[in-house]
Amino acid sequence: MRLLVDELTEEKRIDSYLADYMQDYSRSKIQSEIKNASVLVNSKTVKPSYIVKDGDVIDINPKDLSTKILPENIPLDIVWEDENMLVVNKPSGMLTHPTTIEQSGTLVNALLFRYGDGLSDINGEFRKGILHRLDRNTSGLLMVAKNNAAHEYLVEKMKAGKITKKYLAVVKGVIEEDDFIIDKPIGRNSAQPHKMAVIPGGKESISKVKIIERFKDATLVEIHLITGRTHQIRVHMSSIGHPVYNDTLYGFGKMKIKTEDQVLEAYKLSFPRPYNGEIISLEIDKDEKLKKVLKFLSD
Repeated sequence: MRLLVDELTEEKRIDSYLADYMQDYSRSKIQSEIKNASVLVNSKTVKPSYIVKDGDVIDINPKDLSTKILPENIPLDIVWEDENMLVVNKPSGMLTHPTTIEQSGTLVNALLFRYGDGLSDINGEFRKGILHRLDRNTSGLLMVAKNNAAHEYLVEKMKAGKITKKYLAVVKGVIEEDDFIIDKPIGRNSAQPHKMAVIPGGKESISKVKIIERFKDATLVEIHLITGRTHQIRVHMSSIGHPVYNDTLYGFGKMKIKTEDQVLEAYKLSFPRPYNGEIISLEIDKDEKLKKVLKFLSD
């Protein structure tokens, strides 16, 4: 099904707009399918809150509406778990969730094998249990919700700034300051839509940077995310001339030691446990990629 939004259509959320055309589907079902990428606007995925505009072309693929993500017996490194949620150490090289192109080998496939229907489904079939994501080649701590109530609880805490996420990264060049804040707005790169960029009018994006160790031409930093934008660390560090080691997408250039793209790990996480508010603080060891690069820099 294809719909063309004309100038007579009032601006409204896409889930509300589609409810007029997909009367066999509930609003929650429509929202789920939008999140599953079964609905495209101008050939791109959008959120249910997207406001339709004059000229938008909306494609609805009924075949995609029945897409099921298959469970796969992939080992999981579970760092912490209770009856409502878990925290997993996602390895570098693994997608957090399936896409319309890749639907196997992801963290979600592994979670479905272990937990089946015991995962939140607020974010749709493609993102069962997923509260937030890490890039494919970023490793580390990632929260997963087992039910919708826990999902909503944790999302609310993230919005309120009650969840702390800290990363380790090796970046290019020697940074002289011991600690500082990067406060630069981030939005989609208009010239290269697969990338993000610091742009006027972008979303507020704040990163706190602390120096851990300096090397001859590199620096190990800890980055505390105050906001959580797509590619935030990579964009922010590149914007100040210190791209993440081996991050070819954001300007690292040639590398002296080969790794799987960016040397970046989500190594610390603290959050209030649903629903008693007990603060859970977790920290993991450096992954093999990070150790490899640090050893090279130290030799």
